[in-house]
Amino acid sequence: MRISGFTLVRDAVRLDFPVEASIRSILPVCDEVVVNLGRSRDETLALVRGIGDPRIRILETDWDFSRGESLLRDETLRAMRACRHPWGIYIQADEVLHERGAPRLRQAIEAAEADPRVEGIVVRYRHLFADPFTEAVNRRWYRREVRAVRLDPRLDLHPYRDAQGFRVGPGDRKVRARLADAEMFHYGWTRAAFALRGRAEVDRMLYPGRGASGGDGAVLRWFPGLRPFTGSHPAVAAEWVAGHVHDPDRRVTPPSFELEHLRFYASDLIERLTGVRVFEFRNYELT
Repeated sequence: MRISGFTLVRDAVRLDFPVEASIRSILPVCDEVVVNLGRSRDETLALVRGIGDPRIRILETDWDFSRGESLLRDETLRAMRACRHPWGIYIQADEVLHERGAPRLRQAIEAAEADPRVEGIVVRYRHLFADPFTEAVNRRWYRREVRAVRLDPRLDLHPYRDAQGFRVGPGDRKVRARLADAEMFHYGWTRAAFALRGRAEVDRMLYPGRGASGGDGAVLRWFPGLRPFTGSHPAVAAEWVAGHVHDPDRRVTPPSFELEHLRFYASDLIERLTGVRVFEFRNYELT
């Protein structure tokens, strides 16, 4: 069985995305990887070309930021539609698939191929925050998301909202999915201070209705649900991780109590006692 991979990226150097590690992490389980590469003001094109794998197919595109949040959805869909195989593994430019689960993800896709009820495969997430040895775990941070999808055009499976996940059909039905024993590492909030500051510029274009957040984008606000991460990072991200252990300009505010934190303490207690994460947002239904 042949499997595609797809991603999108723009200004990866200027915004400090670990996109080389992202692409390399899915190459072992993909027969092609489509990269929708928006016209950049840095060396992103050379960086992706430098991976030097013939399975990588680059789409050089112009992104229209006047579309706001829908830009991410539309450009992800462009990459999906360029895939040649019946299943696609989606990875964002700040995500890296751990090699431990990569073969299990492929096995889950192969097992699902024979069952037309299964439209996607869900993987677990590790959200690293402020440094590679701290992770965010409260219910604002999704535990799982669909990262492999059936690419049958008759299905009308498409990116949803800002392309965090996917939905099906004109009514945006949740994807029917199975869970794979695989982990995706999310490094978006572990990037260098200069990139976290630059993120504000991009956010103003993507989400104009939200207004400017103000302040220093490299000073991250503390919240309940931060805990030490002591596991292993993906091997392909080792060099990137080592370069992001310490950044004196990237820091977290001191712990403090706010009334809104009570709901996170309560939901965390329920999850620890029952294993159920209450009010969890999902783009999928496990089948």
